[in-house]
Amino acid sequence: MFGQKGRAHRKGRLDLDDLQSARNNSASVAYRTSKLCNILFTRELAHRLAPHGVTANSFSPGFVATRFGDEAGGLPALALRAGKLFAKTPEEGARTLVYLASEPGISGVSGEFFYNCCPGRIMAEASDAGKGRRLWTESERIADCAE
Repeated sequence: MFGQKGRAHRKGRLDLDDLQSARNNSASVAYRTSKLCNILFTRELAHRLAPHGVTANSFSPGFVATRFGDEAGGLPALALRAGKLFAKTPEEGARTLVYLASEPGISGVSGEFFYNCCPGRIMAEASDAGKGRRLWTESERIADCAE
């Protein structure tokens, strides 16, 4: 399922010239690509904040039983509803976020990815500093156009 073991980002398809998914609007690819972008963007944020002593980390809560997908239809929605019977509770899903915000032992850790309160494994593309910088620049460009 989505987010299982923090792997959703691994099937993302990052096209820095099509961040709005105009050419590929598959919902599942867009979701997975957004997870890849979360990691890249956070790593770039951590780099930019480092001189100020501020940390930033990304994490995956895993598959959590939320309202995500409740309004969808068809077979995928049915599978998602069934899968939620085995998903984490929202409280369990928040555990890594609380850990990152409160654990003194990781106060200096920045730019990392976590899953279940532990450092997680990311694909090589998610640690590409050049892509992170370009994602930041393209995000700024898109945000400027939206004003």
